[in-house]
Amino acid sequence: MELTSHFSRMARNSLWSNDRIYRAVLALQPGELEAERTSFFPSLKETLNHILEVDLFYLDMIEEGGEGQKLFDRYVAFDTAQSLAAAQAEFDRRLVARCDGLSAVDLDRRVLSDRGEAGQIPERIGDLLAHLFIHQIHHRGQVHAMLSGSSVDPPQLDEFFLDYDLRFRGEEVERLKL
Repeated sequence: MELTSHFSRMARNSLWSNDRIYRAVLALQPGELEAERTSFFPSLKETLNHILEVDLFYLDMIEEGGEGQKLFDRYVAFDTAQSLAAAQAEFDRRLVARCDGLSAVDLDRRVLSDRGEAGQIPERIGDLLAHLFIHQIHHRGQVHAMLSGSSVDPPQLDEFFLDYDLRFRGEEVERLKL
């Protein structure tokens, strides 16, 4: 498997995982999204907003959008699970399209990474994508743990890549057109 194919599959896994997470989040009782919990960010709402905000930051670098750190200044946190879910799904589709369009040469190409006072650091697109996926998985794991203390069971998130697991994700693969 080529690395470009791997990144495309990782982008699809993110779309699928976020779909499962948000279906659980959308089933929360009133007040649970904002409820204080033990984690790096003190609520599901803040954690989900952080994931999306950082997703947008890294994709801006990869696409050479030029927004950089200004993205954090203009980002307005979403207040509802519905609006967060819609924005994350839109981002996930963008990421799938971007990954599907990358070549091996693109992965080695360096783009500027705006690190504020630390300056503009050239980074490989492949490394930025690897970091983006790790960041998503890290914080989705926190969301998963926080859901354990809610009225909703956390969803299974590791049934994506293996042929064996297709029976557990077939409906979603079809619905999401993965």
